[in-house]
Amino acid sequence: MPSPSAPAHKPVPAATAGAEGAYVTPLVRKLAAENNVDLAAVKGTGVGGRIRKQDVLAAAEAAKAAAAQPAPAAAAPKSPKLETSPLRGQTVKMSRIRKVIAEKMVEALQKQAQLSTVVEVDVTRVMKLRARAKESFAAREGVKLSPMPFFVKAAAEALKAHPAINARINDDGTVTYHDVENVGIAVDSEKGLMVPVIKGAGDLSIAGIAKKTAELAGKVRQGGLSPDDMSGGTFTISNTGSRGALFDTIIVNYPQVAELGIGATVRRPMVIDHPELGETIAIRDMVYLTLSYDHQLVDGADAARYLGDVKARLEAGEFEGELGL
Repeated sequence: MPSPSAPAHKPVPAATAGAEGAYVTPLVRKLAAENNVDLAAVKGTGVGGRIRKQDVLAAAEAAKAAAAQPAPAAAAPKSPKLETSPLRGQTVKMSRIRKVIAEKMVEALQKQAQLSTVVEVDVTRVMKLRARAKESFAAREGVKLSPMPFFVKAAAEALKAHPAINARINDDGTVTYHDVENVGIAVDSEKGLMVPVIKGAGDLSIAGIAKKTAELAGKVRQGGLSPDDMSGGTFTISNTGSRGALFDTIIVNYPQVAELGIGATVRRPMVIDHPELGETIAIRDMVYLTLSYDHQLVDGADAARYLGDVKARLEAGEFEGELGL
């Protein structure tokens, strides 16, 4: 007769401990492994909560059914709520600044043989550099580091090697090739299109361009632009991508002979030549650059060479020294 302290039943020796201390037989454990079933997530229906073969098979079927279900559709973007403009149905006088802009645009098209050339540029390195440097740059320089100074820097440097892009045709038939790169930045303001000028942009650093851009942008917002801020431009850059446009056919800021348009930077898959992987597909930051120019002085080959040098400068992304990296 067994002693009072002896257990009434002995556990099955072939079983092993499973989730929450329940016993799992080798057969059940093998079945779970074959069906990719996590035993810790299975609730046993056997005596004392033991996991049985039927429990594993049921869990496997449930997993298959869940996998067969279609993925939930992404939420559709909400349509923006558009308010009717109070100008609808009205006849009003053009503002003074709008009249000036209109006259300049018509004059430019009448006096120039304008056309545009577009290139695609991979600015992934520039965007990564900016992401790495923007916090320390803001703390050191006192202004935010946007992508714009990189484009201005590359464009202004290339003007030195391509004088026909930074020139003007005079009324007497002569051509003046400027010895300075005064870059106008087209800005959309409440009053209309403004083009404040960064004087000597070709000799400024990234920080210098960023500070001057911030200063002029502040004047545009506060209405403090002086005639000197708007004069003396030899070349213009228009950030047409600031509102999402991929590229634009810009009207040149006459009497300048060329203007650069910067489209929206978009991340998309591109074929790249990797040093180890060879040709492969990768997600890159891409942007279109448009150069509109006066064909009386600038040929298509001139435009392509200029854009090629701007593209090469941006894709190389060698701005670490200026950013303190």
